[in-house]
Amino acid sequence: MPVIHVLNGPNLNRLGQREPEIYGRTTLAEVEALCRTAAGAAEIVFRQTNWEGQLIDWIHAAIDAPADGLIINPAGLSFRSIPLVDALRMVPQPIIELHISNIHRRDALHQHSLVSGVATAVIAGLGARGYATAVTAMLDLLADA
Repeated sequence: MPVIHVLNGPNLNRLGQREPEIYGRTTLAEVEALCRTAAGAAEIVFRQTNWEGQLIDWIHAAIDAPADGLIINPAGLSFRSIPLVDALRMVPQPIIELHISNIHRRDALHQHSLVSGVATAVIAGLGARGYATAVTAMLDLLADA
């Protein structure tokens, strides 16, 4: 069975409370449950951190494990983190970048993700349901490989 790492960046531990008009009311625990349900028999390694270095260490762990696929919601690190992009460049597995909001409809600061340039695919604007979509899409990518 495939192993999919789902990594979440800064402030996503506050889902359900933080700016619900943008991110909705679904909590991170509920997001994790959505991922596990969508994965079926596939294994999900689900993590969240507010620390850039920790996220990079988890990317390295996904490379070394190896994970079969990586889904990442880098949150605010999407727009400024060169070290994160450099770490993702090393990932040989498929990468799906995920955003709860449609970053292209947001203010200029949130419209250009550096991560998109190294991702296999990008999902944005589907709310918390985007996580289940990402897991399903990853399973399809892995089946096609």
